[in-house]
Amino acid sequence: MFAILQSAGWPIYFLLIASIVALALIIERSLSLRSRRILPRTLLDEVIRVYHNGKFNRDVVEKLEHNSPLGRVLAAGLRNVDAPREVMKEAIEEAGRAAAHELERFLTTLGTIASLATLMGLFGTVVGMIEIFGAQNATGANPAQLAHGISVALYNTAFGILIAMPTIFFYRHFSALVDGFVIEMEQQAVKFVDIVHSNRK
Repeated sequence: MFAILQSAGWPIYFLLIASIVALALIIERSLSLRSRRILPRTLLDEVIRVYHNGKFNRDVVEKLEHNSPLGRVLAAGLRNVDAPREVMKEAIEEAGRAAAHELERFLTTLGTIASLATLMGLFGTVVGMIEIFGAQNATGANPAQLAHGISVALYNTAFGILIAMPTIFFYRHFSALVDGFVIEMEQQAVKFVDIVHSNRK
């Protein structure tokens, strides 16, 4: 492994750092964006039951808010349960935007690494090409320098592509996952608003 790093030259270290950061973000997002953590299955039913029983107070709402992103959205609804429908919907939408922003955390960084990895690989290729041209002199080419330049060019290109492909895959996967969570939160919040306001009629 160390021999490959030596052959790839100093530009490979930028790619190594990018790969470590990308791997850390992929692991973090995989653990954070789990369905049961974002959208607990029975949470809406529990909130509806608490609302019907009238057994909600500040402590219950705060506990709900810290339960999950869906809990935060439903807690905003409970706080405004006596307000007009539009006010309640607006409070829920604000909480939903905040929850969506939290779910999207680090995705921009992951997308940036995916884009930059190929550019960093290309940069390494250019450095390798410069070394190849630098190997040429009046008496011919320096074989060792020529071989090193080719290694730098090829290793950096390959490693850049190798980092970019899985990073793009996970970036798109997580983005689609977040979009799905946001839609599901909206649907559950609307259902809660409808139940609250149909009870008033």
